[in-house]
Amino acid sequence: MAARTASVIVVALAASPLIALAQAKPPVAQFWADVATHSLSIPGMGDMDEGGMGMFGGFFGGTKNAGGAPGKWLDTALHTRNKPSGTLGSHAIPPALNMGSALPLVPVQVERDRGSEPGEMEKPKGRLLFYWGCSETVRPGQPRVVDFANASPDEYAKFMTGRFAPDRGAKAVAGRSVWPNEQDRKRVPANASMSGDHAVSGEGVPAGLKFAIGAGHDFMPKISMSAQGDPKGPVNVGWGDVNNARAYFLTAMGAKGEQEMVIWSSSEQPDPGWGLMDYLPPAQIERLLKEKVILPTSVQRCAIPSGIFAGVDGAMVRMIAYGPELNLAHPPRPANPKAPWNPEWAVRVRVKSTGMTMLGMGDEGGRGASRTQSGQEKEEAGGLPSPGNLLRGIFGR
Repeated sequence: MAARTASVIVVALAASPLIALAQAKPPVAQFWADVATHSLSIPGMGDMDEGGMGMFGGFFGGTKNAGGAPGKWLDTALHTRNKPSGTLGSHAIPPALNMGSALPLVPVQVERDRGSEPGEMEKPKGRLLFYWGCSETVRPGQPRVVDFANASPDEYAKFMTGRFAPDRGAKAVAGRSVWPNEQDRKRVPANASMSGDHAVSGEGVPAGLKFAIGAGHDFMPKISMSAQGDPKGPVNVGWGDVNNARAYFLTAMGAKGEQEMVIWSSSEQPDPGWGLMDYLPPAQIERLLKEKVILPTSVQRCAIPSGIFAGVDGAMVRMIAYGPELNLAHPPRPANPKAPWNPEWAVRVRVKSTGMTMLGMGDEGGRGASRTQSGQEKEEAGGLPSPGNLLRGIFGR
């Protein structure tokens, strides 16, 4: 395996993702692995762990849920041009993952459209107030306000549109075989590591789809966040260094009554970050750092302006640490750009860590004290509203 692995190249165009391979013939097989660590810090309780939540098992898409259950999550997907409808595959994993010898890759079952017509969408009500930037005071020109009673569709669309993370990873769509799936819903254990040799096999998959993942593309550490200060004044959000992080981004939101939503982001540009709480390719990370939309790793503190969340119920702050991306292909791309290139396979591994804590519950918010919760604490934590529920509540959908 070592000799085979040695023939693999890291496509240094990690900045130029697999889409760039379209200039040549696409790989016979492609494999995606999305790797994520989620953490949830409750003031006075420290960092929650997955504990008994493992009994509910895993599900595909867990890596996408930035406010999801704490712990380690993995989504994988396989596609082969030799069997475009999907193939039963197997992902041989290293012992360090502590999940057996292999994970089954099962073709996605696409449900038929039943032809039901969508109902009339209820028009959003109330106002949305948006603030941005790390600052103890509200900056001139803020907030940006959208009054849904008077806003035109164009005004609403303009406000809701921002920078976004391209969808280039593991997806449960027709033609792909994925894990987790209905046959295997194991949760990734807390002591899991992706480091080691991996191999993917199945009908229509080239026999040599083997690769290694090193410590640089393993699960990232949990984010330990603290949110100190009364929301009537500035709230100082702090966090520890996150190993292998390339950049950070924070966003907060909360509802003030039933008719008002307050949103804040750490961006120096007026971007709420709707589409940035996900994996970002290296080139986009570099671009957004230059635009001061995301924070460099040298920053470990950010102030939420004074008073913007005063009187807000259930305000939450979320954070993402963007990790590295690994792109592999075999055989190596020829040095001569004009030479034909017919890769047998390609692999992409994406890594991130996300965290969430609450505002206005004292100064202990998630200081990183890692301890196991009692069943009662977990039950209470399970009832916390998600950012999505907050948005649906004020928008009436």
